[in-house]
Amino acid sequence: MTMVSIRTPDDWHVHLRDGAQLTQTVAATARCFARAIVMPNLVQPVCTVEAARQYRNRIRSASPSGAPFQPLMTCYLTDDTDPGEVAAGYAAGVFTACKLYPAHATTHADSGVTNVRRIQPVLATMEKIGMPLLIHGEVTDADVDVFDREAIFIERVLTRMVQDFPGLKVVFEHITTAEAVDFIRECRAQIVATITPHHLVINRNAMFQRGMRPHAYCLPVAKRERHRVALRKAATSGLPRFFLGTDSAPHPRAMKESACGCAGIFNAPVALEVYTQVFEEEGALDRLEAFASEYGPRFYGMPPNRDRITLKRNPWQVPDVIEIGRQAVVPFLAGETLVWRLDTNRGRRLQELAP
Repeated sequence: MTMVSIRTPDDWHVHLRDGAQLTQTVAATARCFARAIVMPNLVQPVCTVEAARQYRNRIRSASPSGAPFQPLMTCYLTDDTDPGEVAAGYAAGVFTACKLYPAHATTHADSGVTNVRRIQPVLATMEKIGMPLLIHGEVTDADVDVFDREAIFIERVLTRMVQDFPGLKVVFEHITTAEAVDFIRECRAQIVATITPHHLVINRNAMFQRGMRPHAYCLPVAKRERHRVALRKAATSGLPRFFLGTDSAPHPRAMKESACGCAGIFNAPVALEVYTQVFEEEGALDRLEAFASEYGPRFYGMPPNRDRITLKRNPWQVPDVIEIGRQAVVPFLAGETLVWRLDTNRGRRLQELAP
């Protein structure tokens, strides 16, 4: 096959950052995605309706002309989140979902939830109004190995949560383990998961090949090979419980290559091409459109996009760096050759994003 045509997909998990970075981050996502669930973990977390509305306006102002792009905003949950604020934001069409970060689990999660019991009134409200809960599923206990944090979160937190709130819609985001795949398969239809392109391609060895590789470091971290294999089988299975969410998260190269490197992989410039390559390798190109363009909208109660995009078999080399907010950022698979390339381009060409 030399060409793949699918409905224009959406990214159901992306970090666009803010300020000077927005022009490039929005363009990198809008080049192939029509909508995106925008993460709220800014330096000042997006915790109120007004903060979300203002952030949405900044994203819209940064969107490239000729590439219609709809940012879908989320509310950052804290121990003190007001259920009334959440409900009002959802009713007004400002909040699409709420995001649960366990405190200190990842970048700018210092204000996250310290104990799920503290937000039970919020969860009860969300269950009542049908508002999805998006979860970064890791415990942060010092005695739990970093590679076990997702599995322990399922055991200690998530299993109990879905029992206590049987009507709550939940997205277990950027899953990384076979345990998470099994959990989603066994749950009710309202419990789903997103899978990133990088967790389909790399295992934990990528961080340690001939030295420390900070640009392969993300949270949750990549796991053993058996987990990567389980994720690939889940993504390409055709089950609507699993759908696309890139977790694209840019950091300046200087902040990645430092004594305390930031967690995050900037994959937006290559995400759809990588997903396509994975599905081809798994003999499942016929299932790519559903994973990328149909299952996500179905879960969120939105119509699938009407327009289409095309990818062609046209090998190209990923740039070593891309300029984001006047700083060099190393994209996922920098310097490597990808087989598929976006042909019908909704936004600015990748070459135009490079310095």
